[in-house]
Amino acid sequence: VQLQASGGGLVQAGGSLRLSCAASGRASSTYDMGWFRQAPGKEREFVATIKWSIIWRGGGTYYADSVKDRFTIPRDNAKTTMYLQMNSLKPEDTALYYCAARESSYSGYYIYPTDYKYWGQGTEVTVSS
Repeated sequence: VQLQASGGGLVQAGGSLRLSCAASGRASSTYDMGWFRQAPGKEREFVATIKWSIIWRGGGTYYADSVKDRFTIPRDNAKTTMYLQMNSLKPEDTALYYCAARESSYSGYYIYPTDYKYWGQGTEVTVSS
């Protein structure tokens, strides 16, 4: 699968952005997908993930503590696109954001970059104070 991330930009603190991750090939619902980010000089870190395999049971999303209650992955997305709705943005959210995918699994949530096989090219988010 090929992933294409978009939607980044410059926004003031407190503002919102919506990132998109378009997946070519199979529908995104056949993968576990995630968002990661990497700030300059820092390691890539987990942001959020969605497990389509357990959405129907009411679960399926998991967020880093740093973004919980501010970022969400909408669950009614198109079959080939995953979104990241980012609200109440802070300057420390400034980073290059990547989307990633792996073969769907009924196991727990995957939060490490090495858990994912497919990566998009990244979209830059800058939050000014």
